[in-house]
Amino acid sequence: MPSEMVRVVYTKYDGSAHRDYPARRLNEDELGVWVGVTRGTASVYHGLPSVEQIPFVLLIPHRAWWTGMFNPPPRTSEVYCDITTPARWEGDTVHIVDLDLDVSRRRDTGVIELRDEDEFADHQVRFGYPDELVAEARAAAARLFVALGDGSEPFASTYRKWLSAVVD
Repeated sequence: MPSEMVRVVYTKYDGSAHRDYPARRLNEDELGVWVGVTRGTASVYHGLPSVEQIPFVLLIPHRAWWTGMFNPPPRTSEVYCDITTPARWEGDTVHIVDLDLDVSRRRDTGVIELRDEDEFADHQVRFGYPDELVAEARAAAARLFVALGDGSEPFASTYRKWLSAVVD
């Protein structure tokens, strides 16, 4: 039986620290594992200690090249998807490699944005991303770009019930 708490560990492709935080397991369904992070959660961001100021819910898909962060106001991004390698679980710790590209939907306008293409291009060279990884990352970003705008779940409303569990 999985525990109520999950440790979420993001690294970059070269193994360097990116994000690391505890989260509460909220649900597991056909989409993946939903975890919640409350305001005040101690975390690590780019290797430095941090404290989460705004709660969020993270969907860790079972077998996809992305994770989805769902945010309440005042965050300007309602949905923020990191393009990643598929999640790898070791007990109650999930390991995710962040591949730089991000797709987000702005709260105020609904505009969908592809972000950090420059970082992706730089790391492609610096870290030696294999061609297959580049293709998977670009394909995932393209699918998300459409899904965030066309009413596909979980990006339309499914996430709201889980987000309400972490917002105080």
